[in-house]
Order: sequence, then structure tokens, then C-alpha cells
Amino acid sequence: MTIRNRLTLLFVGLVGVILLGALSATLLIHADYTHEQFNDRLRDRADVTGYIFLERDELRANAFRDFQRRFMQTLPNEVLQVYDSHKQPTFIEEDERVQVSEALLARIVAEKEVFFTMGRRQAVGIFYRDNQGEFVIVAAAENASGQARTEYMTLSLVAVFVISLLLTYGAGRLFAGRALAPIADINDQADRITARDLHLRLDEGPNEQPDEISRLARTFNRMLERLEDSFESQGTFVRNASHELRTPLTATIGELQVLMARERDAPAYREALGSVLTELLQFRVLVNNLLELAQGDASELPKEEIRLDELVWEVRDGLPAEQRRRVQVQLGQLPDDAEQLVVRGSRALLRRAVSNLVENALKYSSAEQGVELRLEYAAPHTLRLHVLDRGIGIAEKDFARLFQPFFRGDNSRHVVGHGVGLPLARNIIGRHGGQLTLVPRPGGGTVAEVVFGPAA
Repeated sequence: MTIRNRLTLLFVGLVGVILLGALSATLLIHADYTHEQFNDRLRDRADVTGYIFLERDELRANAFRDFQRRFMQTLPNEVLQVYDSHKQPTFIEEDERVQVSEALLARIVAEKEVFFTMGRRQAVGIFYRDNQGEFVIVAAAENASGQARTEYMTLSLVAVFVISLLLTYGAGRLFAGRALAPIADINDQADRITARDLHLRLDEGPNEQPDEISRLARTFNRMLERLEDSFESQGTFVRNASHELRTPLTATIGELQVLMARERDAPAYREALGSVLTELLQFRVLVNNLLELAQGDASELPKEEIRLDELVWEVRDGLPAEQRRRVQVQLGQLPDDAEQLVVRGSRALLRRAVSNLVENALKYSSAEQGVELRLEYAAPHTLRLHVLDRGIGIAEKDFARLFQPFFRGDNSRHVVGHGVGLPLARNIIGRHGGQLTLVPRPGGGTVAEVVFGPAA
């Protein structure tokens, strides 16, 4: 069911319930008023009967009937009864159409006035006392005109209810159609946007008085911007990955083709195979990095407890001996509670991220320059890990693109690498709740800062 139909039915249902309640209350009030009005008329009939018949001792029954027929308006199916203190009909003959029980007569005597029903008739009984004794007067009649008015009003209200619902349905569809017209327009605009048209944007309407539709269009446009950036990054990633994968394969194939072109001695074969092995090892590193980078958040991290002070030494100890001597570990003021140094996640992945940062610092520094690996604690619950080098540094124009896969600055082309280590490190650190930033180091070089905790 469309939103337009749902809104229309909801509108009709709401109006229908309110209208039904209002019309039902009106009908009940009218019926109750008609009933009470007829009861008042019956009471008047009983009072007139008592006054005319009982107060006029000499008036005979036949004379009363004649008087009633000539001067009193007779009610439909009217019955008048007068009972004496012995609960026997007197003065007026008993009407067979109405049989009043002794219990009801006793109740009338006790309560002085009782309204009741007898079949289709409404009736009233009153206690009447005069100089001749105590009497009970019963007046009963059928409220034909009141019932007719009630039935007519019922039919009228039903007709009003049905017509009102039909009008409400029509107005509801018109209202829903106009209210949803901007959404339909947005739907038509969005339907025209394909993967090749991500540069297109939806009409956000006037900016002076933005409504929910404008905010929806603005949100959708922001999503399109993210999708466009994502598609562009993906395209760049695929192009760069294809180039980086093709380069070692081409080099390896070239080496093997040269090797197989003619017979060579054993040392030449070993030298060529060593070169091929180096290329294949670099290729394996690249493939592994690409796989880890592509997996992103796909896999769930384990919940290992990783002490960063221990991890720092593990990273240093995992380096080759000639590089290990160049790395200096500095532990700042650390908390007494070792729990404050714990990060939860994957020890292997986090070690890989920090190792990438240290290896980058070593790679882009000369062999005589050292690298500092510094861990500090700052309240409340903030851990800062710095990797500082005095290497070639990063050009200011390149900082915005450092974490794009395969991007390499102009001053780093001479160094062997693929431009995947930094994006991979940032992804891993982000999954562990940390933040990685790179800033120039005063006096030359670069500082890689990893922050875990509230400041991240």
C-alpha cells in the first residue's frame, strides 16, 4: 500500500471515529430528551386526570370520557387507570391493554411517582390524595411521534456520516497527494541518478524556510557526495592496485624471460633467481596489505587485552638487528594502575599497525638517523604513542592525501614502497578506537601520533 493510501485511510479513520462519536452522542442526547419530554407529558396527563375526575366528585366516568375526547388531546394508544387504596380500579373502567401488578402499585405508593415501560408504551404512576381517599393514577401511551423523529434523525445522521466519510476520503487523497508531491518529485530526480551520474544533486528547495522535505533532499545529497567520493576512491584504488600489481609481475616475467633466453652458469642463475625472489616477496607483501586493507571492518576484532608499553617493546624487538639499533624507546610518566595502559582488540593487528609506522620512519630516514618510539599517559585515560623521525619529511601539499591507498609524495619516489602501509595502519588503529595523525616535526622529519582514549 502506498503512503498516499495509508495517509488517506488514516485520515478517514480518524475523522470517522470522531464523527461517529459526535453523531452517536447527538442521537443519544436527542433520544433521551424525547423520552424525558414524553414522560413529562404523561405526568401532565395523570395530573389532569386526577384533577378532573377525582376532584369533581359528581363527574361520572362517561362524562369524563366525553370531556377527554372533546377537550383533551389523546396520546397514541393512551391508557388511563385510577386505583383506590385497595389497589382496585375505580371511577374509570380497567383497560385490558394495561395490566398493572400489585407490586408496581405498592412501589408507586411508596415512591409517590414512578416512570416505567409497558411493552412499547411509556408509563407513569403517581400517588394522588384528595378528600375521597388515596388513589394511584397510571397514564401510559406510545411515543409514536418521538420514535418517528428519532428514526428520522438516525437515518439523517447515518446519511451525514456516510457523505462525510466520502468527502473526507476525497479531501484526504487530495491533501495526501499535495503533501507527498515533493517526495514524488525527489523520487523522480533520484531515479535518474545512476552510478555514472553521481555528480547530480537533488533540488533542496528554498533555504530560507527549510522543511522536512528540504532536509531529506539535503541528507540525500550528502549521501550522494559520500558515494561519489567512495566511487572515486574505489576507482583510484583499482587503478593504482592494477598498476602496483602489474609492476612486480612484469619485472618478474622479464627476469625469467632473460634468464631463459640462453644458457648461463650457476652464479648467474642464483643471482637472477635471487632478484626474482625479491620481487615475489615484495609482491606477497603488497597482496597481503591489499587484502587487509580491503577487508576493512568486515571481520570482528577479538577482545584481547593489549598493554601498549609491552607492545612498544615487541615492535622494536621484531625489527631486524641493524634496524633495531636505530629505534629508541622512551616511556614517559605512566600510571601506577597497569589497567590504564590496556587497549582491547587484536594484538597482531595493532602490532602490525605500529610496525608499519616504525618501518616507514626508518625507511624514509638515512641509515645514520635514529627513530624515537615514545609512549605517554595523560589524564583522563588518554594514551599517546609518538613515532618521531628526522627523515625526508612530507610536503605540505601532500598531507591531505597521505591516507589514500597507493599515494606517495614526490619526494618519496626513490624509496621502495607501495603507499599501502599508512592507510592500513590508520584503518587498524581506528578499529581499536584510536586516531592516527601525521604532522611535520620541527627541524625536519615527521611525527606520527596515535591517540587512544577520550582525546581520540
